[in-house]
Amino acid sequence: MAFLTVRHATVYRYSEPVGLGEHRMMFRPRESHDLRLIRTSLAITPEPVHLRWLHDPFDNSVAVAAFEGTTRELRFESTVTLEHFESTVPEYPLEDSAKTYPFRYSDEDFSNLARGLANHYPRSQTSSWALQFLDPDTSTGTMKILRSMTRGIRDQFIYTRRTEKGVQPPEETIRTGRGSCRDFAVLMMEAARSLGIATRFVSGYIFVPNGSDGIGGGNTHAWMQAYLPGAGWIDFDPTNSIVGNHNLIRVGVAWTPDQVMPLSGTYEGSVEAFTSMDVSVTVVETAD
Repeated sequence: MAFLTVRHATVYRYSEPVGLGEHRMMFRPRESHDLRLIRTSLAITPEPVHLRWLHDPFDNSVAVAAFEGTTRELRFESTVTLEHFESTVPEYPLEDSAKTYPFRYSDEDFSNLARGLANHYPRSQTSSWALQFLDPDTSTGTMKILRSMTRGIRDQFIYTRRTEKGVQPPEETIRTGRGSCRDFAVLMMEAARSLGIATRFVSGYIFVPNGSDGIGGGNTHAWMQAYLPGAGWIDFDPTNSIVGNHNLIRVGVAWTPDQVMPLSGTYEGSVEAFTSMDVSVTVVETAD
């Protein structure tokens, strides 16, 4: 168990006064049996005329801000202190039918997981890449496949922090041998889905202690979860070869990355008016 404080700041700058459209924020971590929120604060400059909170279809917490007037700068600052309970375990309690691959989801689970089983990119190259993690002459342990895939991405690919919007196709990640955390998460999601394993995308933060070799600090982080009968949703971070929630703080979960964007919005003005965006995330361990 650890007490962590997350400070997340995003600043948009414009060369001339612009009007601000509605902005949606996904900064608030998901409370669960392994995470308890202690304090939260959200400061927005200029101050919105309306700020409302809602839960999306995945039960993620979303803040929606509306503005009036014009500004040259828009700033969001979120500070969250939380209690984090590490839930990595050597062996997850899978149902007997799911311990070895291939396995079949129950009819009820299958209908609920249909979107998490559907591939969103062409499957050929990703499917072929996934086959390297199967034992060729016998059945393979389900967790062995996912652990090997998590470790394989860390070993086979080079992490690159990309500033471009969106996610590159898994085939591009395989071809270039490099990608960002969100690219690695999508590659693993698509590879696991090609094997019939349900997955979803996770957006959040990672705590990188001093002296560790963790990757993804200083910005938002992304990884994936797989649903396995008996154990439920299990976290897999291929960027850091993490299985379980070790140092991971979930904020949003969804079937696709575009459904859990940390911040999105519009402005009224010329395209040239936008000059820069800065994002800064710090996660530190605190006494409480």
